Amino acid sequence: MADQYSEVSEKSAPPSLLYPNRRKILRFLAATPETGYRAGEIAEALELPRGSVGMTLSRLHDQGFVCDKGAYWAIRLGAYDSHTTSLIALAAVSEQFEGDCYNENPDWDTNLPDLDEYEDTDADSEQA
Repeated sequence: MADQYSEVSEKSAPPSLLYPNRRKILRFLAATPETGYRAGEIAEALELPRGSVGMTLSRLHDQGFVCDKGAYWAIRLGAYDSHTTSLIALAAVSEQFEGDCYNENPDWDTNLPDLDEYEDTDADSEQA
């Protein structure tokens, strides 16, 4: 499992899928989007380590999910709503295709043709 986790880069995966504290903090802030909270207040409400909350808020800020005004943090609802919509759509597609032949056969892609081989053939025929 650790090998699979290391293959997912932080930039390519949605933050709420990789880090449960991010999800908790985003949900907490989304419940009252008009209110700003200090990191300590968030840590206390969610029973998380204060240092972890501060670092997580900084990362969420870098990704555009939260904004800060001095010592207060609030959610950027537009970014959160877009992210949430994407997750809902992904879950719907996953549910729709659950149990199809690709899901039942984990080796479905083992015998796929090498498309690069076809591209090389096409390039040779265009040059002739």
